[in-house]
Amino acid sequence: MKINRINTSLSMILKMLLRRKIVLILILLIPTVFLSIVEFTSAERVIPFQLASVGEQVFINMPEKSISFIFFSVASAGFLVSFLALNLIQKNHKANKRLILCGYHPIELLSSILLVLIVTILLIAIYIGILTIAFTHVDHPVSFTLSLALIGFVYGSYGMAVGSLVKGELEAILLVVLLVNIDVGWLQNPIFYAGAQNQVIIEFLPAYFPSQASMVKAFTNYSAISASLYALLYGMIFLIISMLVFFFKMRTK
Repeated sequence: MKINRINTSLSMILKMLLRRKIVLILILLIPTVFLSIVEFTSAERVIPFQLASVGEQVFINMPEKSISFIFFSVASAGFLVSFLALNLIQKNHKANKRLILCGYHPIELLSSILLVLIVTILLIAIYIGILTIAFTHVDHPVSFTLSLALIGFVYGSYGMAVGSLVKGELEAILLVVLLVNIDVGWLQNPIFYAGAQNQVIIEFLPAYFPSQASMVKAFTNYSAISASLYALLYGMIFLIISMLVFFFKMRTK
């Protein structure tokens, strides 16, 4: 593995992202739109919701607006990173194939993709974290921002796995949209979870642990270490799948 090859591949990926200015604009715009809609539409009534990752009987009372701000922050982070990760794999597929024929190793290409993904996750988490804090009070801003990075890692890895497994662009987008909307965009809403009949189904979904970590760090002094570790484990499973599939697809005889 050569550093200069990783730098070359990294440079190509960054140039590809920077050329698509509309994508950068949407990254900045989507969280602002989500949180602005919450500001104008959510009520101030206090609602009890469950923190199941801390304890089955742990309920806290918070205004609906504050809960919605945190929920939509998590949703927008997962939504943005999953599509960017999918794009990193699929849009560069032909270019990566040519680099392999020129002597590059799949691990070198994977390293550059992962570096871009990590930087993207951190930047999006910091941006959404700062934006959320501007809209509502958060008890632990740094820990909350790290929990946004966790949802980015989980769904970024999922986006990479889908991009590696599915060749068709439309099919891959539909798979990402399906899980993101059902999981992080609906079922992980703590207001919905508190009254759900089959909570165990929700707890097995990818966004459960990072969503719980976000709520814990936004509103309480409880520890979110357990939820964070499970979130990392979930993300690593998706990441390993994506890396193995990418490696075998890119290797040449």
